[in-house]
Amino acid sequence: MQVAVIGTGYVGLVAGTCFAHGGQRVTCVDIDQAKVQTLRDGQIPIYEPGLATLVKENVRSGRLQFTTDAASAVDKADVVFIAVGTPPGEDGSADLTHVLGVAHGIAPHLNDYTVVVCKSTVPVGTCDKVEQAIEQSAPDADFDVVSNPEFLKEGAAIDDFLHPDRVVVGTDSERARRTMRELYKPFINRREQILFMTRRAAEMTKYAANCMLAARISFMNEIARVCDAFDVDVLDVKRGIGSDARIGPHFLNAGIGYGGSCFPKDVQALYQTGTKAGCDMELLGAVERVNARQKTLLAERVVAHFDADALKGLRVALLGLAFKPETDDMREAPSVDITRELRAQGVQLAAYDPVATETAQDVLGPGVTYHDSWQSAVANVDAILLVTEWLEFRGISPADLAAATACRLVFDGRNVWAPEAMKAEGFAYFGVGRRGG
Repeated sequence: MQVAVIGTGYVGLVAGTCFAHGGQRVTCVDIDQAKVQTLRDGQIPIYEPGLATLVKENVRSGRLQFTTDAASAVDKADVVFIAVGTPPGEDGSADLTHVLGVAHGIAPHLNDYTVVVCKSTVPVGTCDKVEQAIEQSAPDADFDVVSNPEFLKEGAAIDDFLHPDRVVVGTDSERARRTMRELYKPFINRREQILFMTRRAAEMTKYAANCMLAARISFMNEIARVCDAFDVDVLDVKRGIGSDARIGPHFLNAGIGYGGSCFPKDVQALYQTGTKAGCDMELLGAVERVNARQKTLLAERVVAHFDADALKGLRVALLGLAFKPETDDMREAPSVDITRELRAQGVQLAAYDPVATETAQDVLGPGVTYHDSWQSAVANVDAILLVTEWLEFRGISPADLAAATACRLVFDGRNVWAPEAMKAEGFAYFGVGRRGG
């Protein structure tokens, strides 16, 4: 099967590479010539474990290629994926300019029957607009528009794609269903793993899934604040409710909020979609407010711990900058909010992240000193903030930390360390909802 993927961002690049790995012949299209050449050379513009190896392997095999020529890619394609960005507008709603621009652009080049797939995360009803755009630009085109949202976790995207929990496909066309089933056949072990539904249901499923997960995170962060007030360990509460089969243990970690390219954007987009439809989206509004407050928690605790004069020139280490482990993604990362708040107080910042330093330098701006190891970052500071729960940091024992620094003040934003063990090494330790910390 010939597949064209329009857009080589995170979603498009992972999807195109994995389809090629599954045996399809894939052409990924991007308007950025320099980016296309970089990909042809086997260099990956994002950090995602396993992706670089998979790209090189499939380019070498001839199953994967990159081009700026959308017309030639679409002309021979059986399936065309639209995987361009849907950035939030000023009010938080999704901007469909790029998606509809692609729809108009590919329409004249659709040759024979083609399945056009919206892979981008889009509001309910967007596939209808894509269909209308193609019909306007190419009235005689033979095509179906399908919704096929992605459910990839950054840091585990390859495994998620190759071994999916489920594949959601929105279409009423039996012809499109057969094409999509054949396309995903290498990755599906059970027929029921592929869920067919209407396009609008598929579009809503994507938003509903991400907003549900975001709600669980904000809920646990609310619970953690109450735990702090009553000297209760939130990890005990997590075990207690997570063992309930109706709830389950996932996405119940208290911390300093969620970030990244999906949860913040999708919560805002669904909030705006519902509001414009006349629905009062109180819960989603609260989810977003709780998360915004949580992202500044560590900065607030540092400010509360020291008097105003001591803050000016205070040296603070940030361990982790990316919004989550196994990625260099800085979008909506809590480190951005923490850095802004502490820098405004005159605090000097030392930072270390295993992979996100280069990306962070562009995002955080001046006033941060970057280090090439956690030991160097914590060596001469007055406080240590654990911001991202990288495996490297989870492996740091309290004794290791004590040996690397004279600092004995730790604010653990991801509850990596045990309060008792930290206190045994002489640390004043503050977690999120941790009893005695």
